[in-house]
Amino acid sequence: MASSIRTRFAPSPTGFLHIGGARTALFSWAFARRHGGRFILRIEDTDVARSTPEAVQAILDGMRWLELEWDEGPFYQMQRMDRYKAVIREMLAAGTAYHCYMAPEELEALREAQRARGEKPRYDGRWRPEPGKVLPDQPAGGQPVVRFRNPADGVVGWDDEVKGRIEFANAELDDLIIARADGTPTYNFCVVVDDWDMGITHVVRGDDHVNNTPRQINILRALGAEVPRYAHLSMILGDDGQKLSKRHGAVSVMQYAEDGYLPEAVINYLARLGWSHGDDEIFSRDQLVAWFDLDHITPSAAQFNTEKLNWLNAHYIKQAEPARLAGEVANRLARRGVDPETGPPLEAVVTLYRERVQNLNQLADESEGYLRPLHPAPELIAQHLTETAKSALASLKARLATVAWEKPALNQAIKDTMAEQGLKMPQVAIPLRVALLGTPQTPSIDAVLEVLGRERVLERLARYV
Repeated sequence: MASSIRTRFAPSPTGFLHIGGARTALFSWAFARRHGGRFILRIEDTDVARSTPEAVQAILDGMRWLELEWDEGPFYQMQRMDRYKAVIREMLAAGTAYHCYMAPEELEALREAQRARGEKPRYDGRWRPEPGKVLPDQPAGGQPVVRFRNPADGVVGWDDEVKGRIEFANAELDDLIIARADGTPTYNFCVVVDDWDMGITHVVRGDDHVNNTPRQINILRALGAEVPRYAHLSMILGDDGQKLSKRHGAVSVMQYAEDGYLPEAVINYLARLGWSHGDDEIFSRDQLVAWFDLDHITPSAAQFNTEKLNWLNAHYIKQAEPARLAGEVANRLARRGVDPETGPPLEAVVTLYRERVQNLNQLADESEGYLRPLHPAPELIAQHLTETAKSALASLKARLATVAWEKPALNQAIKDTMAEQGLKMPQVAIPLRVALLGTPQTPSIDAVLEVLGRERVLERLARYV
């Protein structure tokens, strides 16, 4: 394929960027990047009642966090109204669209009667001009809508890049309203003009748009425009097999950022949510771009698996540079009111824990104990800080006051204390962990001591011995 490939992501700003939308954006972006094409961002904000600047910002924030950079845009449909109206005037002049004066209550009465007869409710074409047909008298003061003159017979179809051949009989498609009585163009019409003007070659979108596609194809053909290729992605199901929704938890992309996921983990996971490259489970953004195609998108629904996302996120945390992780943890600690400068270097702390956590919030939880004392629960004190344990900690504390502060010497100090007190490693190490960090489980205790530093260790032990 030549570099004339042009894809688009066209969200409606009526809420945050959700996971399904992010996957659509990713596939559109990856396809354009794979073929050296252009990726366009378009904001479909014609639903004035529900569109908000905050939602627009949430979409842009989500795209930037995922690093799905766009080449053109963002374009806003509300800024293109003059263009849509100009095309509608051209269609009226060409006879591919016409004015319909049918009042909304008339249309509803017609549909009720059709439903009562067991028929599919649809506009009956009473204002559609035909040779020799006498149209009704125009009502006084009535404001018409504009309808597209859909082909009356034949079939409209396309070879979907995901679902294969799809066809609709034109007789099943009534004449779509393309401009409301107040003159504002409708969604399906704006999409067509945008795709035409922006030279979109491939439309990747959710399969909830399948029923819009035949209408859009017919309008494109009426305009003499080239019809893009379509790839309709199947829905995403939640862990429970039901359609993914808010009740499944975090479906906003930025909520995943808040919950401590790395963007590369989310990208990797979303790419595998309905697309595959052999058996590869872990791959970089560059590999995704090199491999991505539309042929290996599955036509069946993809199921979200939180455990797999957590596993991927843990992998990427292990691979991340300590400096980057330290920055992420510092931001989280600061939001908790914890000064990240009051403890040992965060890079050393996160290096201790990055192989033990699944997300950045857990990493911040573990790091917090190094910046401020976390008091152990009373039951932990009762269980582990016994008189025997306190005696051992007192002996160890004396040794730690003078020992060289490096792991081999720290380890030897613990072993000398064990020998002196006639105890085994867990009988010294676990009470030591509880006293220092408020938990019986930590990385290697000599590494913990080294990172905490002599002053903090002695200060915390002094609370108990």
